[in-house]
Amino acid sequence: MSSDKPEKDAKPKKGGGMMMKIVMGVSLLALGGGGVFGMVAAGVIGGSHEEKKEDNKPKLIKKGEEDPYAVKAEKEGEGAPPEVEGEGGSEYRTAYYSFTDEFTSNLKNSDAPVQVALACSTRRDGRVLMWIKKHELAIRSSLLQVLADTPEEDVTSLAGKDRLQKRLTASINKVLTDTEGFGGVDAVYFKNFIIQ
Repeated sequence: MSSDKPEKDAKPKKGGGMMMKIVMGVSLLALGGGGVFGMVAAGVIGGSHEEKKEDNKPKLIKKGEEDPYAVKAEKEGEGAPPEVEGEGGSEYRTAYYSFTDEFTSNLKNSDAPVQVALACSTRRDGRVLMWIKKHELAIRSSLLQVLADTPEEDVTSLAGKDRLQKRLTASINKVLTDTEGFGGVDAVYFKNFIIQ
């Protein structure tokens, strides 16, 4: 007599093998998902495609440092001595821009005209000087507005002239910020100042 039992024992069990395959599949998915998550979190893949913007603003230039944007000045004659920086004072070098034409304007609530020759300075790299030259027309217009809005009392005292210098500096920086995204002018200087 033979029984059906031996035949049943000879067949492999289908349920246990299938369960093992499912567990293995879920485990692999979890490991793979964790790995992908880790790579995204580390910024290796995916994530934001926004590039980090480099700080492209004019940099302060220390004395003796090379200015990568230096405006090449024409030397008078060959063999001109190299520029020498002093050891004291500010650790940064100062570069100047001199406006070629004078500024003439009436003063606020006055018939008295003022005529000034101006220069300005920066301790930043040569881009500031290039931008001043590039936007000189807009800067001149803005400076003339400041002069026309200046009361006569402000041009007859040292304190008033100091306030005017600060307003002129702010005016130049506003034009540069509006047009180039950065000011960089440290001060304005009077080369000539005549009140008539």
